[in-house]
Amino acid sequence: MTTPLLTMRNVQIEGRSDETWTPIIKGVDLTLNKGEVLGLIGESGAGKSTLGLAAMGFTRDGVRISGGSVDFDGIDLLSASADDKRRLLGKRIAYVAQSAAASFNPAHRLIDQHTEAPVQHGVEGRTASAEDGIELYRKLRLPNPDEIGFRYPHQVSGGQLQRAMTAMAMSCRPDLIIFDEPTTALDVTTQIEVLASIRDIVEQFGTAAIYITHDLAVVAQMADRIKVLLKGDEVEEAETRKMLSDPQEDYTKSLWAVREFQRPAKPAPALDATPVISVQNVTAAYGTVDVLRGVSFDIHAGRTVAVVGESGSGKSTTARCITGLLPPRIGQIELDGVPLPADYRKRTKEQLRQVQMIYQMADTALNPRKTIGEIIDRPIEFYMGLRGREKRARVEQLMEEIELPAAQYFHRLPSELSGGQKQRVGIARALAAEPRFIICDEVTSALDQLVAEGILRLLARLQDERHLSYMFITHDLATVRSIADEVVVMKDGAVVEQGPKAEMFQPPHHPYTDLLLSSVPEMDPDWLNTLLRERGAENLGDAAVDKMARDP
Repeated sequence: MTTPLLTMRNVQIEGRSDETWTPIIKGVDLTLNKGEVLGLIGESGAGKSTLGLAAMGFTRDGVRISGGSVDFDGIDLLSASADDKRRLLGKRIAYVAQSAAASFNPAHRLIDQHTEAPVQHGVEGRTASAEDGIELYRKLRLPNPDEIGFRYPHQVSGGQLQRAMTAMAMSCRPDLIIFDEPTTALDVTTQIEVLASIRDIVEQFGTAAIYITHDLAVVAQMADRIKVLLKGDEVEEAETRKMLSDPQEDYTKSLWAVREFQRPAKPAPALDATPVISVQNVTAAYGTVDVLRGVSFDIHAGRTVAVVGESGSGKSTTARCITGLLPPRIGQIELDGVPLPADYRKRTKEQLRQVQMIYQMADTALNPRKTIGEIIDRPIEFYMGLRGREKRARVEQLMEEIELPAAQYFHRLPSELSGGQKQRVGIARALAAEPRFIICDEVTSALDQLVAEGILRLLARLQDERHLSYMFITHDLATVRSIADEVVVMKDGAVVEQGPKAEMFQPPHHPYTDLLLSSVPEMDPDWLNTLLRERGAENLGDAAVDKMARDP
């Protein structure tokens, strides 16, 4: 009989709030064999990440393991000394966090951070570790793998940073890796590359993994077994194919049925209507390299334009041009038919007020030292000039609108909120300026599907009530189907196709749009293998598929 690599029995975990300890994990069992991948799924607050960290014998501040046992390869992690755990973590047990931007040290280059664990654990020297890092970057299909490691974290995209973190976790070839939403920040084409690479490395080295995700189609490709959690309790566990074909519990069935929200597209605007935002022939550069080339599209009042494309296609760079953070080299941005100054510092307060942004990673977008009330009231005071009771009343009104009652949440810090709640605070902060146009930059990518649907419904309701216009940057085509009126597809800094949503999801398509649509994972365990075979390679590192991804 095979001895399990990891055994967790009756694990109980509590979190402290106002000197009171409350249950987070309520007696969960978990067994993982060598080379096996276990998928952990459930909505936000289910305890997935907390249980994943406990598998390393670790808890976040304000959290404690109050009962049960955690045994890794014969080592009791709950009674092991700090030195013993330090020798394990990074070498035999590794962790890939959800928020890469918050996990890297901004003051050090990627390759220096990559080599730290192998050097400290005596696996290999810095030179050999750096060479291995480059090979892992290449396997994970990072651009310019020989050079990208010498960049700082802020000099690469979110998707690239997530892949660099995956490479770093693999640097010591650990026995166990905890993947905490490792493809959350990735577009669909990049996600396939990373999933294939992760799976290949796990299989090649016999690495066991706990794969935490809210994406059921992704976990179907990665996991041998799936465990479902709800509010700290285990709902059910089964082999992946059985779980997908025949879930036993009502809650699991509800997860399988999410994303029912489909907002009908609005009628096309009048031909003579003036767009709220018009992007006109915009070319922009970082240094001497053009990263946008002749980008043009319009966003009309009360409508949502989804901008889609893989990492590095220019979606967020276009947003930076609209907000004035990156002045275009050629072209201009118009607001209600009036050209906006290219540099935000030359825009009036009124012009700044009309264009707001909701950011992808609420963890890094909200000041961790400010309360929710303080975060929301700052733009109210700056743009609207309200103070005292008037300002407080406006904050409370906004908190009601985003369904976070002020009585419960006004004095909380961001760390005391779930991911979905933090994203609602980001929405309230944008609304506080009373804008006409909001850029939503991957606002649901870090959220589980149930919470994401709630955010989409909230944004749709607010749009109707306030007649807002949205630019919705996303790599999730299910989100596009749910909320968009029009779609703009970008690749390599240019628009390759655009039009009404109904037309964009019907063939014929531009070849790149076809690539995006065919790359959306399906709830079929054989989907990834079938896709790889159809694209002519056993894995996406092969030259044929590499060429297809670059030049479809």
